[in-house]
Amino acid sequence: MSYLVGVTLLWAFSFSLIGVYLAGQVDAYFAVLLRVALALLVFLPFMRQLPWQLACKLSALGAVQLGLMYLFYYQSFILLTVPEVLIFTIFTPVYITLLYDALQRRFQYRFLLAALLAVIAAALMRYKGLTEEYWLGFAVVQGANLCFAIGQVGYKVLLARQPVKLAQHQLFGWFYLGALVVVLPAWLLLGSAQYPQHNTQWAVLLWLGLVASGGGYYWWNKGATLVSSGMLAVMNNMLIPAGLLVNILLWNRNENLLTLATGSVLLVLSCMLCKPVRSAVKPAGVADGQKN
Repeated sequence: MSYLVGVTLLWAFSFSLIGVYLAGQVDAYFAVLLRVALALLVFLPFMRQLPWQLACKLSALGAVQLGLMYLFYYQSFILLTVPEVLIFTIFTPVYITLLYDALQRRFQYRFLLAALLAVIAAALMRYKGLTEEYWLGFAVVQGANLCFAIGQVGYKVLLARQPVKLAQHQLFGWFYLGALVVVLPAWLLLGSAQYPQHNTQWAVLLWLGLVASGGGYYWWNKGATLVSSGMLAVMNNMLIPAGLLVNILLWNRNENLLTLATGSVLLVLSCMLCKPVRSAVKPAGVADGQKN
């Protein structure tokens, strides 16, 4: 859980940097390419040779969770306003819950309820009003949400079903390698010559690549293997109150404190729903929510 909380705070700060220093000023595809390339460089010294099946699976997860997700996400800004993109990202917890339960061939109603509660909480904090024609944009954002959910659930299930003796940091370079295979041709085909113009923008990109992406996705996915699927789902929307607080405290942005407080309370309640139920028959350590 500490990994997910730490990355939530890290990403809340990093997303604010994107909005202030990069959005509309630096080509999005170049920014994504540089972030992925720098993240790969961080883990390149730790990479170890793996069975080809495992290496391919890790690369495929990186290609989907990071590569395809970013392509969908940045395309959505062409079709939607920023508030619309934000409101449509809140459905990721539901996808995570349903995907994980489908792979485990079970149904955890508490986790689905927690995910739906997290969606309601996020909607309260992010809703800014919608335009009339938004269905195509809605579908594109859901593509991004689904890719992010598939990557998290896939990584959690993969390590549970195919344990290896290597530490996770020795595996994760393959994740970024898969993402690079997607974002490099995307930049070559869709990118523009809109590069950083001053040192602050380069510094922000270095931070995003080396820390927010390099460390962030590793710590997030490692955390995903240590919590229940329900808690993982809920934590995907915890970034919303964290991001809003950063905007208030650092950038003096006006936010609705009442909706922020209400949504935060609902998120806490959804987390409480994800606590493993202790059984008198078997130890709590075997319940979903432990290391699995």
